[in-house]
Amino acid sequence: MLEDIFSYRVVLNSHSPRRRQLVEDMGFALRLASVEVEETYPADLVEEEIPLFLAKLKGEAYNGDLQDNEILICSDTMVFCDKEALGKPADKEQAKSMLEKLSDKAHKVVTACYLRHKDRETAFAETTLVNFSKLSAEEIDYYLEKYKPYDKAGSYGIQEWIGKIGIKSIEGDFYNVMGLPTHSLFQNIKKIVQG
Repeated sequence: MLEDIFSYRVVLNSHSPRRRQLVEDMGFALRLASVEVEETYPADLVEEEIPLFLAKLKGEAYNGDLQDNEILICSDTMVFCDKEALGKPADKEQAKSMLEKLSDKAHKVVTACYLRHKDRETAFAETTLVNFSKLSAEEIDYYLEKYKPYDKAGSYGIQEWIGKIGIKSIEGDFYNVMGLPTHSLFQNIKKIVQG
């Protein structure tokens, strides 16, 4: 029953306004949490293991109270191009370099989510394949100047200008590329609620 599911409130451990909006769009009441962690991971981890590790790290760092009707959600998104992990850029030069790597190529966007409610927890990762057309230097510079995507994995937001003009195709969950795989998340919330 939807009524039972929506009686739960999501405690979102994230600074991302996009994740916040997506959770609200899914129909959930929301409480924001903010636990800082150093986003480092063991060097032997590959692809989806990295965001899964970081999402769990954020979840384990949260030691606030959870009410009986609250579910903690922590997530991490990473872009992988030619097996290289592209997180958030440190500066404009790094952002430009990332977009040049993504130009005229397909890459993977992996978002991992960690959920906790009372004594139950689960984690999962979702992968979406994104295919960029060739981006000119002028297009990259325009995007970086106007949108300053320094808080985004891979230095771009699919919902922004560069996504509209540069992405040829995607295979998988669109919202996953925005930072939250809403379909899989809803299914996992249902499982946690129903025990």
